[in-house]
Amino acid sequence: MTWLAKPTLHHPSLPTNRLGYTRRDYEGRVSTLCAGCGHDSISAAIIQACWELDVEPHRVAKLSGIGCSSKTPDYFLGNSHGFNSVHGRMPSVLTGANLANRELLYLGVSGDGDSASIGLGQFAHAMRRGVDMTYIVENNGVYGLTKGQFSATADRGSKSKRGAVNADSAIDLVLLALQLGATYVARSFSGDKAQLVPLVKGSIAHRGAAFIDVISPCVAFNNHAGSTRSYDYVRAHNEAVNRIDFIPKRGEITADYPPGEVTEVTQHDGSVLRLRKLAPDFDPGDRIAAMNYVMAHQARGEIVTGLLFADPDAGDLHQRLGTPAGAMNRLDEAALCPGAAMLERINASLR
Repeated sequence: MTWLAKPTLHHPSLPTNRLGYTRRDYEGRVSTLCAGCGHDSISAAIIQACWELDVEPHRVAKLSGIGCSSKTPDYFLGNSHGFNSVHGRMPSVLTGANLANRELLYLGVSGDGDSASIGLGQFAHAMRRGVDMTYIVENNGVYGLTKGQFSATADRGSKSKRGAVNADSAIDLVLLALQLGATYVARSFSGDKAQLVPLVKGSIAHRGAAFIDVISPCVAFNNHAGSTRSYDYVRAHNEAVNRIDFIPKRGEITADYPPGEVTEVTQHDGSVLRLRKLAPDFDPGDRIAAMNYVMAHQARGEIVTGLLFADPDAGDLHQRLGTPAGAMNRLDEAALCPGAAMLERINASLR
C-alpha cells in the first residue's frame, strides 16, 4: 500500500494567526475518503475555525467512534490529542477524559450511524449532563462503510441508490439535542463553509454541551435523485434562519450594529457570537420555539440551518458536580486520600 505524505515545509508567505501558526499547522494526514465527500469539507471548516480562534493544537482532545466520519479526526489537528473509541461509545470516553482533565478543549466527531443508532443512549446522556464539548455529527443518512444501507436519520420516503424506499421515521438529532438540554444547538451543511465555520467557532467557545448536526452528502451511496441528503436536495431546500459571524472579544473590536438586526450571545470566555437574523421574530434563546420552528419547516420539506438555540448562562458537568478547579488527573495523594476522619464524616452523612 502506498501512503501519501504532505510536505512539511511551508511557504514563508503563508499568513499566520496570533500564535504564529499557519493554517497548515492545523491540518492532519491526507484524507482517504472518496473525492467530494462532505466530511472533508467539515474537516476543512474545523481547521479554519481553530486557526482563526488561535487555538493551541496541543490543547485539543479529539475523539470519535466508528464509521467514515470517525476516520476524519486523522485529517485535522495532527498535533492534538486523539482517541478513536469503539462504535457509539465516543461520548462516554470523552466524558471520562473531560472529568480527568478539564483544561483541554474537547471535540467529539461522530456520524449518524455512530450517534443515532448504537450510540443513541450515549449521545443522549452527554447532552443532558452538559459535558463541556463540541459534538459534531457528520450526517449523510447512510452506512457508508457497509455499502449504503439507510441510517436512523434517513428521511421516510427517501430512496437509496438502488431504488429502495425508506419506510421508517427519521431520528432528528437536533430536536433530540434541544429536548435533552444541550445549550448550543445548530445545524449546517458541509457545502456551506461561510455558515459552518462561525458555527464551529461558536461551539468551541461555548461552555457546556454544544451540538452541531452537519448534513454531509455521501457521494458514493447517497447523492442521487430521491435522496434527501444529496448536494442538490440540500441546496434546493436549505432554509437558513440566520447569517452568522463570530467575533472574539478583543480590545480593538467594538460592537456597533443597527438595533433589531443582530443578536449577540456572550460566551463565558468573553467571546461574542453575532447573529444576523433573516427572520426578525426568530429568538435563539427560546428552546421550545426552536423545536417548533424546526418541526414546522421539516413538515414543509425544508432543512433549517443556522444557530437554533444558545444559552449564554449555561454551566457544565464540572460545575454541577462541584469538581476541583484544576485537572483531577494531577491531584496528589493528600487530596485523593484525606484520611480516616474525613471518611468517617462522609459515612456519617449517609446514615
